[in-house]
Amino acid sequence: MKKTISRLQYITQIGGDFIDHREAAEGACKAGCDWIQLRVKYMSAHHLLPIARRVKKICEAYQAKLIVNDRPAIAKGAAADGVHLGKEDMSPVEVRRILGEDIIIGGTANTFEDIKRLADARVDYIGLGPFRFTTTKDNLSPILGLEGYKEIIEQCKAEKIDIPIVAIGGIVTEDVADIMQTGVHGIAVSGLITHAPKRGELVKHLQDILTS
Repeated sequence: MKKTISRLQYITQIGGDFIDHREAAEGACKAGCDWIQLRVKYMSAHHLLPIARRVKKICEAYQAKLIVNDRPAIAKGAAADGVHLGKEDMSPVEVRRILGEDIIIGGTANTFEDIKRLADARVDYIGLGPFRFTTTKDNLSPILGLEGYKEIIEQCKAEKIDIPIVAIGGIVTEDVADIMQTGVHGIAVSGLITHAPKRGELVKHLQDILTS
């Protein structure tokens, strides 16, 4: 069964007015985001699980989905809606076996070969990037840009791969209309919303572009 994948995905980041990931998630939800990816690096499960459970409650209050980055056990413990897996994480097939058919599983891709591998593993969506340089990710893969997205989307069509592909990596508001013209499903952003002085207005503007 195909799952509903948001066209605007927010990835938690500490900065702007936010001093922790719970505040970041609530700030994004208040602004109108309906998809929160909790991305916390280098924290023990003991400390992360209570945060994830609190963010789940926040998401429930705003009818938003919670996706946990990298950590299937945390996703399970927090009753999250899904998990997003990086290239070095547990395989989507194994996560599906552990967490069941209803869980949303996303995967990270930088090339068409990555997409084929993830399609074979039956992920529900793919985060494809980076669009441009971003400071939020270590060990950044080669930049794709608009032409990279166009080429990969065409390859997907030729191979009849029909999985929602979400652009990610250093995206700013002025990029969004052009990115959507490449045929991607949506965008994932972090700092764009975290640092926005008027988050609600920005989120509405982005959603208007994404659905037009």
